[in-house]
Amino acid sequence: MKQSGLLRLLLISTNDASIYNRLRARKRNFVGSNNKFITAIAYATGTQPYSVAVIDVNNDNKPDIVTANTGASTVSVLLNTGNGTFSAQTTYATDSSPYSVAVIDVNGDNKPDIVTANSGASTVSVLLNIGNGTFSAQATYATGSSPYSVAVVDVNSDNKPDIVTANSGANTVSVLLNTGTGTFSTQTTYATDSSPRSVAVADVNNDNKPDIVTANYITSTVSVLLNKGNGTFSAQITYATGNGPVSVSVVDVNNDSKPDIVTANYAAGTASVLLNTGNGAFSAQATYATGTQVNSVVVVDVNNDSKPDIVTANYGASNVSVLLNIGNGAFSAQTTYATGNGPVSVAVVDVNNDSKPDIVTANYGASNVSVLLNTGNGTFSAQTTYATGSSPYSVAVIDVNNDNKPDIVTANVDTNTASVLLSTGTGTFCCRTTYVTGSAPFSLVVVDVNDDNRPDIVTANSGASSVGVSAQC
Repeated sequence: MKQSGLLRLLLISTNDASIYNRLRARKRNFVGSNNKFITAIAYATGTQPYSVAVIDVNNDNKPDIVTANTGASTVSVLLNTGNGTFSAQTTYATDSSPYSVAVIDVNGDNKPDIVTANSGASTVSVLLNIGNGTFSAQATYATGSSPYSVAVVDVNSDNKPDIVTANSGANTVSVLLNTGTGTFSTQTTYATDSSPRSVAVADVNNDNKPDIVTANYITSTVSVLLNKGNGTFSAQITYATGNGPVSVSVVDVNNDSKPDIVTANYAAGTASVLLNTGNGAFSAQATYATGTQVNSVVVVDVNNDSKPDIVTANYGASNVSVLLNIGNGAFSAQTTYATGNGPVSVAVVDVNNDSKPDIVTANYGASNVSVLLNTGNGTFSAQTTYATGSSPYSVAVIDVNNDNKPDIVTANVDTNTASVLLSTGTGTFCCRTTYVTGSAPFSLVVVDVNDDNRPDIVTANSGASSVGVSAQC
């Protein structure tokens, strides 16, 4: 499957936003370093920037900022001036309520273009890059009702990226084929089950043609649509999952070189595993209990046996679940580990340089992060918690001070800050520093924006209608 150049820069999905609103309502029920960041410089965007991408759009080798502004029905482009600061935004109209954005070259001129999924208008907008960091007026294409997520990937093997949207309001996916000049054909729609919230595009039957898999929240199913080879897809085959699947992963969990399906089922408090039988069909689900209101899932090998395991962050239970792969695509019963109140996201990464992946959660209700060190056999130590600003919703684990030790960065919605916790190298963290962002930083990206080989922080601030940039000094 040819996906070189694919940039799935969809950092915030509408599903994330809807869950975020529920979490805010539930939250009321929950009882000196040399690598400094300057206070965030706020740059105006359109209203409610729910999605942010950081990518070079004018080929000067400096990453620029693109936001999709749901409230304003625009995208904002802020060009990097070369020292970690950015020009004032240039805004471009989209159709109503763009909730997700992809930045990828769609017309083969080596300049990244902008594609948005516009939930309010039931369209996608395509804005072609005209070569100096400016963009043409949008061309709009109809989709099904309420497209909540978009993927841009070549589905008909002509080396031109096509558009696939999951349309929650219409219970369909739309496929728009690229005609080769950056324009797209009229959509072809394919039925899914009710309320597809998440879409994955991956080859599930090993014919080198990418297929479509959706997680359907209301009917508690996944839909699989096989690619016929010319950019058209077969009718869906549906498979039951646990109640309320909010995300889907397509990954080989039984080492037979056939990708399987794993869903996180928010309403049921379970994970579903559907094994690939080898021809693009899947076995009936095996369900595994997790904590309540499973909000985030990672499929990764945590015990170094070359078999991917399942880790979930369980918002309602305030814990994480670890389900070890026993080697044939089945998983052990969960082992749960306490976290702070309301974990909304989880990262699985080695934080103490022992080649064993550890667990880090952002705990929205407790305003802290939990670090659980891997003891080496797929079990984890009790959590160590570190305070952040209020209501951390997004977490990144990355080395921010070039000492080869991964640090923790959180975006804190209610205090309008980002927190940085430096790694000591032994799996503990110190020296928390907080930096002001715009109001309600909903997501963050950690990337070097000023070519000094030090990663900087970019936040999308939904409450202030801005993005914040904190550069190291």
